[in-house]
Amino acid sequence: MYRVLGPLHVSSEPGRVGKVPPGRQQVVLGALLLEANRVVSIEHLIDAVWDESPPATARTQVQICVSALRSTLAAVDRGDAISTRPPGYLLRVADGELDAHVFARLTAEAENLARRGDPRTAAELLRQALGLWRGPALSGTTSNALLAKAAKLDEDRLAVLETSLDLELGAGRHRQLVGEIGALVAQHPLRERLRGQLMVALYRSGRQAEALEVYRTGRDLLIDELGLEPGEELRRLEAAILTGDAALAVPSQAPPVEVVRQAVPAPAPQPVVPLQLPADIGDFTGRADLVARALRLLEPGGRATRVVALVGKPGIGKSALAVHLAHLLVEAHFPDGQLYCDLGGTRAHPATAADVLGRFLRAMGIPGTSIPDAEDERAEMYRQLVARKRMLVVLDDAAAERQVQALLPGSSTCSVVVTSRARLTGLPGARVLEVEVLDHDEATDMLAAVIGPERVAAEPAAATALIRLVGCLPLALRIVAARLAARPSWSLAWMLERLSDERRRLDELAHGEMMVRASLALTYDGLDVESRRLLRLLGALDGLSFPTWVAAALLDVELMRATDLLERLVDAQMLELVAIDVTGTPRYKFHDLIRLFAREQLEQHEEEDERRTALRRVVGGWLALAGEAHSRVYGGDFTSLHGDAPRWRPSRSYVDRLLADPLVWLEAERPTLCAAVELTAAEGMDEACWDLAVTLVTLFEARCYFDDWERTHRQALDAVRAAGNERGEAALLCSLASLQLSWSRARAARDLLGPALRTFEELGDVRGLALARRNLALAHHRLGENELAAPVYLSALEGFRLAGDPVGQAYVLAQVAQIDLENGDQELAAGRLYEALDICREFGNQRVEVQVRYRLSDLMARQGRNAEAEEALAELLNVVRAGRDIVGEARVLHRLAVVKLALGDPGAAEALLRTALEVRERAMDHGGAAETRAELALLLAGRGDRTQAVGLLGRAITTFAERNMSAARLRAQQALDLIRAG
Repeated sequence: MYRVLGPLHVSSEPGRVGKVPPGRQQVVLGALLLEANRVVSIEHLIDAVWDESPPATARTQVQICVSALRSTLAAVDRGDAISTRPPGYLLRVADGELDAHVFARLTAEAENLARRGDPRTAAELLRQALGLWRGPALSGTTSNALLAKAAKLDEDRLAVLETSLDLELGAGRHRQLVGEIGALVAQHPLRERLRGQLMVALYRSGRQAEALEVYRTGRDLLIDELGLEPGEELRRLEAAILTGDAALAVPSQAPPVEVVRQAVPAPAPQPVVPLQLPADIGDFTGRADLVARALRLLEPGGRATRVVALVGKPGIGKSALAVHLAHLLVEAHFPDGQLYCDLGGTRAHPATAADVLGRFLRAMGIPGTSIPDAEDERAEMYRQLVARKRMLVVLDDAAAERQVQALLPGSSTCSVVVTSRARLTGLPGARVLEVEVLDHDEATDMLAAVIGPERVAAEPAAATALIRLVGCLPLALRIVAARLAARPSWSLAWMLERLSDERRRLDELAHGEMMVRASLALTYDGLDVESRRLLRLLGALDGLSFPTWVAAALLDVELMRATDLLERLVDAQMLELVAIDVTGTPRYKFHDLIRLFAREQLEQHEEEDERRTALRRVVGGWLALAGEAHSRVYGGDFTSLHGDAPRWRPSRSYVDRLLADPLVWLEAERPTLCAAVELTAAEGMDEACWDLAVTLVTLFEARCYFDDWERTHRQALDAVRAAGNERGEAALLCSLASLQLSWSRARAARDLLGPALRTFEELGDVRGLALARRNLALAHHRLGENELAAPVYLSALEGFRLAGDPVGQAYVLAQVAQIDLENGDQELAAGRLYEALDICREFGNQRVEVQVRYRLSDLMARQGRNAEAEEALAELLNVVRAGRDIVGEARVLHRLAVVKLALGDPGAAEALLRTALEVRERAMDHGGAAETRAELALLLAGRGDRTQAVGLLGRAITTFAERNMSAARLRAQQALDLIRAG
């Protein structure tokens, strides 16, 4: 690959680089590349190297240069690229080998696409072309002849960039482009086209005053520098902004253009497109008429959301039909995403609408900190996000209308598929479709799809009899067919004879649930003793998916033995293989009806003591794995409390694979771990219950799963109080106080900590006291009571030292250092922060390290070391982005803006604050957005824009009042009063 769009560079595909010495060789190669595939005369090369004063040996020296270049190119498999052609040389370059050629090709293709009415793809190609540039063309060359041609390339780049910006502005990306165009105007202040684009972007973003200021600044610059007024186009644009000309509005039909940029800070992320549909069934057969009718009903249109409810008896195939319909619809009608949730209507504890709304909001990119507590507020946010989007929502296994109502979008561009055993006739606007048993032909097709058409064709009478005996019920038919598929030597007649032995049960196949139980009993009876026992014990678990080690724990056997037994159950269609976990091993799940059947068998054939012993092993496995995950995140078993419930540990090699990325594992297992807390609470396993709930805070806090945090702790709190478990209750209250602090409810946290502190003191629990005191000090600190917080922090610090908890010490040191900074004692703060940083790095605790580094940047700024602070924050920005910490990203951007302002770069500071504001608004972090608006208002006021500053502060004060952020509201009101007073 030859590169001239930037410093001259030569490389080959395997990554070898041809090093061209600077000076004459680079000039000669550059001249040949700029005329690639054309003969370049020696005289031209001489002029390029020496301009108008060549030496007498110039021709010879050029020949030497060419010879040396051939050797250099040979190192990258281009030894024959340069050939001698009178009156000089020719450098052969294949398609795609020279970046300048690729740039020209992409821009030409983009021009054609734009001309044919495809501006979106055109803009994407232009951005791809611009991505080839690594700096000014042939940067570093000293040849005047090459510099002239390089200047032409640079001018082409700017023209292409301006064209790309025009296309993207036409697509409605004005808010995202403001920062980029502003930076370009600063680099090229006399380019009127760029200045006009910035004016349009600002005007469409609701910033009319700033757009006019950009014009006035440009006009003054042109008059001062050139003695000229702006061109006619720019003058017309100013007039249009002043009059609010409708022609400046965003074109209504313009398709969105997504442009990826590498600059820091990056613009706010593009909206997330959720793709949650399960896989379609590869051998789905039948129901052609029902499918066609449902598709017509679900195609978006009209004034209301299209809702189709698929209802029918258990095992009828409603879920499979819903997923199949969804896959048929999404590509043509719902490009903005698909949301899916199993509502668990047949489980003991169905999902609540609030839970499902929380999941959907997360799937659409909203972080946990921004998700409201109340169900109606979540529903409002959900409807706002899906408004005018073309999305499909699939709600599987609904219990009743009230479970579904809040999950319906309010937009006619969306459609909803619901499945349920209930008829859901009270669901407004829903078209209810009854899902009946298969007809004979459809059932025959299903049987043939599973066992092969040749076997059905060989015994048509037996196939007909089998279908009749199972009543054409899809679940029962699939189970019988699976047994035949697993046993190729069996004839259909032999299977028919086996079923005939159970005539009474099969006669009941036409009578609701009994038919399913009978079919399942046939398969269950054919299992070996150990497989049957595993099936029974698995019935004690909830209906979520589970990994292989759970089966090993239930039976207390090796992992491979448990896997073999699970696969037998899969072969018998008693379990489903639903996914592959992070270790590459399978995950399994019951069909809900089979799970109910397994529970019946458990109650009939398993002693209660044996059942509880097996459950304790599984719970012990979750405790062991969650505790190990916490230790890997925190660098050890730090800042957490544990009980004495027994652990069950899988093999070390399996655990290492499973927890290679502990947070990824915790997030993947979150539903199952939360279900385990609920299970232990229901079973009265209070010690395991509180221990698991508290350990899971590692995940809940890192990923802002505040609803799960509260739910699991409330369940555990009921369990420990019923058992009189005082230490467990204190640990849960202490952890719930941390949750209240995460919600900025410091007074509520303080109220919870009183009883926890008393219990830990009575028990002499050193670590528990340290954790409770840390939280109490943090509550005082958040309330502005630094004189109360400082001594409690120091007491907690001593407690963590006594408990041998260095990470706990590091966290407290960072908090005390913040008080030191607020008190003006920078030296003491620095000592504490660097001590905390050393601890974090020694034990590998990145979470606390991020907090320490953030405070160190504050220290640097306070000490006037703004350049160091800028560098530290830039590194930290990469860390929080890599960790998907959106709230942390906004905070770092905010702090970086303050540092940029101190460095005398208000333009960069404003761009950073606007990016931070956009991130927080997209995340619906209203409190954080208000803080950013207040900071931005101060910056704008300092630059003389009092009108916009007053507006921003007014909005911020309103938000502070709504969210009871009294200290922030007071500061903002004082700033507003000062600005109004001049």
